[in-house]
Amino acid sequence: MSMFDLSPATPLVLRADQPLLDEAQLAAAAFLARYSGRTLESYRTDLRQFFQWADNVGLAPLEATRPHIELYRAWMDERGLAASTVDRRLSTICGYYRFAHIDGRITANPAQYVRRPRVHPTTQRGMDRGELASFLYTAERVSPMHAALAVLLGLNGLRVSEACDANVENLGFERGHRTLQIVGKGNKPAGVPLVPRTARTLDLAIGERTHGPILIRHDGRRLDARTAYRWVRSVGNRAGLERTHPHMLRAAFIMAALDAGVPLRDVQIAARHADPRTTTIYDRRRQNYDRHAAYAVRRLRHQRRSPTAGAAIRRPGPTIRYPTPISSRNTVGVRRTGCTVPRTYVPRKVTSAWQTGTRNGPHTPLLEAA
Repeated sequence: MSMFDLSPATPLVLRADQPLLDEAQLAAAAFLARYSGRTLESYRTDLRQFFQWADNVGLAPLEATRPHIELYRAWMDERGLAASTVDRRLSTICGYYRFAHIDGRITANPAQYVRRPRVHPTTQRGMDRGELASFLYTAERVSPMHAALAVLLGLNGLRVSEACDANVENLGFERGHRTLQIVGKGNKPAGVPLVPRTARTLDLAIGERTHGPILIRHDGRRLDARTAYRWVRSVGNRAGLERTHPHMLRAAFIMAALDAGVPLRDVQIAARHADPRTTTIYDRRRQNYDRHAAYAVRRLRHQRRSPTAGAAIRRPGPTIRYPTPISSRNTVGVRRTGCTVPRTYVPRKVTSAWQTGTRNGPHTPLLEAA
C-alpha cells in the first residue's frame, strides 16, 4: 500500500514486520500535510508521477541527485508536456525535497538548482466588458440558478469552488451592505459585498429556502464544480462565446475593475490574491489596445499639425544660422552680419532676391526650415 492510495476511510493496520510506509512515502506525507483541497490533489498527483518514474528507472526517491531530476525533466519534455506543467511538477518536487532536508531525511536538496523551463505569459485574451454583459444577459434567460452562478463569478470574482460552497445562512448585512461569507483558497474566511444586481439574483435563486447551498442542481443537490463548468460552457455557447469556463468570468471581473480605474491594490484585495504580481498577470491579459502608446503618439502628431493649410508651423526647436547676410529690406531688426531664424519659419511667398537665389549666387542654408 502506498501513501498515495490512502484516504480518510482507509483502515490502518500496522504490522511490525511490514511497515505501512517507507521513508520516501513518510517524507511525502509530511510534505502533503501542509496543503488541502485542490492544491493537495495537484501536489499528490505530481509526486505520484515522480515516484512512478523513479520506480521505472530503479531509483529510490530519497537517493536522487540533481542529474536524476534533470533526466526526469528531460523525460517530461520528450512527452511534449507544456512548459507550465513541467515547471509546476518541478516546483512540487523541489518542495518535497526541501522539507525532506528540513526533517533530516536527506543531507541536501537535490532539486534546488535544477533548470526550470521558461514560462511565458499567456496570450489568451480574456472577456471584455461587452462579452461579460452578454454572458450575464444570456444566463438570466436560462434559469435563476444559472444567473446566480454567473453574477457570483462575473460580478464578484468568486472562484468556482467558493461559489459552489456558499450557503444561504452565510448571507447577511454589514454596515448597510449585503454580504456573503465564504471560505477562500487555503481555508481563509472572507467577506464579500454583494452589489444590488447580485443580491437580487441570489434572492430569486434562493426563493423561500432558509438554509442549505445557494446553488443547487436540477435534482436538488449542491452544485459541484464539474456541473458548474458545463453550465458556463452552455451559457457561453448560447451567448456566441467560444471555449468559456468559470475562471474566465473571474478574470473578466478583475480586468473590468482595472479598466474602470480601480487601483491595483484594491483589485488585489477584491480578488484575494496573496501576491500583487498575480493581479498584474490579469492586467497584461486585458490587451487594452485603446490605451496603447501608438495612439497617444498619433494624437500628439495631430496636435502639432497646423489647423490651416499653408500656415506657418510654430513649434519649439533649434535655430538655424544662415551664413549669407540678409538685406535689411527683407527683415526688420536683424543684424546684417547674419540672421538667426527659428526652425519653424516657413515663408509664405518668395519675393526677395536672396530667396530666389539671384543675389550673390545660389543660397543654400545649413538646415532647411521644416
